[in-house]
Amino acid sequence: MQNDSNFTFVLFGGTGDLSMRKILPALFEAHRGGMLAEGGKIVAVARAAEDRDAYLDWVNEHVKPHVSKNGVDDAVWKGFLARFVYVRLDLGKPEDFKLLRDAVNELGGTRVFYLATGPSLFVPICRALADVGLNENARIVLEKPLGYDLKSSKAINDAVGEIFAEEQIYRIDHYLGKEPVQNLLALRFGNALFEPLWRREWVESIQITIAEELGVEARGDFYDNTGALRDMVQNHLLQLLSIVTMEPPHSMDSDSVRDEKLRVLRALKPVDPRDISKVAVRGQYHAGVIKGTSVPAYATEKGVRPDSHTETFVALKVEIENWRWAGVPFFLRTGKRLADRTAEIVVNFRPVPHSALGGTALRAGANRLVIRLQPNETIRLYCLAKQPGEGMNLASVHLDLAFDKFFKEGQMEAYQRLLLDVINGRLALFVRRDEQEAAWRYVEPILDEWAASQKPPKPYASGTWGPAAASAMLAQHGTCWLEEEN
Repeated sequence: MQNDSNFTFVLFGGTGDLSMRKILPALFEAHRGGMLAEGGKIVAVARAAEDRDAYLDWVNEHVKPHVSKNGVDDAVWKGFLARFVYVRLDLGKPEDFKLLRDAVNELGGTRVFYLATGPSLFVPICRALADVGLNENARIVLEKPLGYDLKSSKAINDAVGEIFAEEQIYRIDHYLGKEPVQNLLALRFGNALFEPLWRREWVESIQITIAEELGVEARGDFYDNTGALRDMVQNHLLQLLSIVTMEPPHSMDSDSVRDEKLRVLRALKPVDPRDISKVAVRGQYHAGVIKGTSVPAYATEKGVRPDSHTETFVALKVEIENWRWAGVPFFLRTGKRLADRTAEIVVNFRPVPHSALGGTALRAGANRLVIRLQPNETIRLYCLAKQPGEGMNLASVHLDLAFDKFFKEGQMEAYQRLLLDVINGRLALFVRRDEQEAAWRYVEPILDEWAASQKPPKPYASGTWGPAAASAMLAQHGTCWLEEEN
């Protein structure tokens, strides 16, 4: 369905990796699906290309391969390229921002400024936009990471907040745009079946995993100063946790949803520095083999210090101190160079208190809900059923909601949904400042203790599921990670 809202989408970092792999392919899919206003324009801002023709050559070479999996109609691609305006811009030259102002003012429509740049450039770009009057009637999209810690995050938010109002600021977390995350809200709040069970009396534990097969690739310089806790836990994992555990909002408007997420983040049990070794595991990948291919150790990657203590793996035990979730352990895990690429939420329900059918019905994990975010997006409910034949023998069976099989419409990629939300002024799936700062407050004691201890991360071989200590942490609670049970 075409959106009638005309727009001018200004993309800073127009030749960067994020623009190439995610942002421009997402805009193309929205264009191909007829979801963009006919007069909407994309203003690419960069220094690399000399002019518009050179930039379109770059788009053809670098972006088109990321959108051509199902073939690209030449006429559709030509129509997409017709949306582009290119402004060559040096951030250190105020006169270049005047050229940008002239281009944007000529195009009209809703103004969206997407900063696909490093966070150190957020404030200079925002100030330069304000200097030429481009901060009014505009929306600004900020990519993660927003700062290095709570102090730097506040500094960026304070500076950007002097230029743009909070309702103009879209802090993006692409996991919130994934279809199964949206369906989690529908599952909980649209059905009478699950919500009565979604509490401490019926849930034994919950696991949230984001695992990657890839290493740091060409991001060694960035990653070695960031680490998995800042890169993944402070944003993606804590946002997923808040979605899973929040109270029902009174509506799906932006502040109602974000108010409930904030209540969860503020209810996280603070981590006592003396207990960090019991509730937090950090690791670093060593050389190993992933699906038949040998891969190097983290310390030998380009841009990484040979004596680096930066973590590439984190596992946490988290508790929520509120009426619904008190006493339920939440296990969060993320890492690079793990055995498989997957992102999933596992809700383990408590076994029945007494079984007349035998011990299988009392087994932990007999009833569980697995919400798979990637690579294939599914929701699977496990329960027990009688095996055919003589006797009352139970076996685990599952009910599947595989979106690609059930719905004929193709799924919308996370970035596509979020970019359309920005253009249409919908804030619900973006992170509010108070949410972000609550998440920083939770992780900072862990970061500080790791920095003070000077202990190296626990080693794990690439192609495994991380350090053994992560499994031991769950074993103390009588449970295990899902792949270990299988």
